[in-house]
Amino acid sequence: MDGVGICVRNYAYWMQKRVGGVSVITPANQGADYSDTEYEVLTYASIPVPMSSPYVTGVAEIDPFYLTKILKRSFKIVHAHCPFTSGLAASRVAKLQRIPFVATFHTKYRDNFERVLKNKFIVDKAVDYVVNFYQGADQVWVPQESVKEVLYSYGFKGNIEVVQNGCDLGSDYPEIFFEESRKALGISQDEFVLLYVGQHIWEKNLRFTIEALSRIQDLPYRMFFVGRGYAQEQMKELVSELGIENKVTFTGPVMDREQLKRYYAAADLFLFPSLYDTDGIVVREAAAFNTPSVMLSDATASSMLVNGQTGYLIDNNLDSFERLLRKLFKSPQELEIVGKRASKTIVRSWEDIAAEVIDRYNSLIAKKALITKI
Repeated sequence: MDGVGICVRNYAYWMQKRVGGVSVITPANQGADYSDTEYEVLTYASIPVPMSSPYVTGVAEIDPFYLTKILKRSFKIVHAHCPFTSGLAASRVAKLQRIPFVATFHTKYRDNFERVLKNKFIVDKAVDYVVNFYQGADQVWVPQESVKEVLYSYGFKGNIEVVQNGCDLGSDYPEIFFEESRKALGISQDEFVLLYVGQHIWEKNLRFTIEALSRIQDLPYRMFFVGRGYAQEQMKELVSELGIENKVTFTGPVMDREQLKRYYAAADLFLFPSLYDTDGIVVREAAAFNTPSVMLSDATASSMLVNGQTGYLIDNNLDSFERLLRKLFKSPQELEIVGKRASKTIVRSWEDIAAEVIDRYNSLIAKKALITKI
């Protein structure tokens, strides 16, 4: 359900439809069923990533079943969406077959390292590893212009291309769908519906969100947290301590995209005050249902929004957050206008993104072939 997984799935789905021959290589995830995917999925043995549930990892080259399959494949291009074991597998395939190697920088890895490693020297070395990985790619992509500065701040040298993320949930839903969604979720007409979809981890600034919610207890609101993560139980404890458990619902992961549409459609406002994210596909998904988002003005991901026009930007303090929530509770017409404007400006289909990606791939393939011949 995370942004990287959604990105990869949509790349594969639309490229398979347009040109075929697409393979996704990923560590095996218990319970995952790829039998109905239109594209090929090759998995390798995995283990859980410590302190990062539900993520898994593994070394592809020590899995004999994976090796047997991969050695029979001849690729034209490989694209890594992670700099770790799957990224290394992509890099090795590219070198072995002398084909172009693209790598997308999706995540602020330093933040992850600092949470787990607790040692500045080790964190710096881990960041150096990430930089060296991206330095080895033929082309590096990021989802927004603002993300370039993150990778450059890590020490990366070289050119970076911007390739946006898309949305696979469509848009222009009939009014009856929004009404039925609120009814299906048991939401009354006068309730102000707030939503978060994503990993339940502290890096997403979720403590800030919960504390802001505790300040507006006098308002008739409902807050839905959709997803899972290592901080979920602590989040529930904090909600209980602040006395807002009757206003807050933790749904767990909603893997059914049709059901997820109901939450986006029922929401009046999407809360995403994360400093951790580089883009936030969920913000685009919410916009597809005319639901505007709240983001931090100094967040990397917030560059996609124009304050008061396609969403709302706040300072990183509770007073700013509370003021905006109270103001918007009294301004349903404004929310509707801003939401519809966001739907028309920040939502782009994955089908359109995939067409751009294929053009970029073909250009790289032709360039690599020319260099190889020389």
